[in-house]
Amino acid sequence: MNVRVMIVDDQALVRAGFRMILESEPEIEIVGEAEDGLEAVEAAGQLRPDVVLMDIRMPNLDGLEATRRILDAPGDAPRILMLTTFDLDEYVYEALRAGASGFMLKDTPPEQLVAAIHVVASGDALLSPAITKRVIEEFIRRPPSSIATAPSPKVADLTARELEVLGFMARGLSNAEIAKDLFVSETTVKTHVARILMKLDLRDRVQAVVFAYETGIVQPGAAEPA
Repeated sequence: MNVRVMIVDDQALVRAGFRMILESEPEIEIVGEAEDGLEAVEAAGQLRPDVVLMDIRMPNLDGLEATRRILDAPGDAPRILMLTTFDLDEYVYEALRAGASGFMLKDTPPEQLVAAIHVVASGDALLSPAITKRVIEEFIRRPPSSIATAPSPKVADLTARELEVLGFMARGLSNAEIAKDLFVSETTVKTHVARILMKLDLRDRVQAVVFAYETGIVQPGAAEPA
């Protein structure tokens, strides 16, 4: 099945560049474009894309608020892949909190962009160790007031091993790295991750990392779950 993609960016040349790259891919279909967040919200509701390539900085309504509105709308929500020109963009953390499934630079090589679209379309999240590190650093630098004094009741549904895996995820470890540390197979880790997301009612790995810190399960700088 084709992945239905919508491109959102206030620069026509950027949209044209992405369209040129993606239209050459047989398994990707461009269903529409938008030049600001307001257009994106309206178009997403009408076109029902699988993945939205969302610029962060736009007039009228920025990509962060557009992402929140799109994901809050009724019906099946698309996956949001945030795009930026800046590697150290101050909006990385807020983009992930808004519900984005990934974060990429606009000058990402075409093959990596295509791969990223397929990753998020499949239900996974594009959360590199570098991005995870920035999320952790944000909590260390400016702990949000929303950190809970006690873990969410949903955490009680996690087994001790699942809680351990969640702690490793929050530290930015990949499935392969977690498997190595726990002396289990990568397939076993994938199963644990899937169960964690299901029990906590989270969309993907990105949400799991943010959840772990915001609920106090993992403390910034700590090696293990609290």
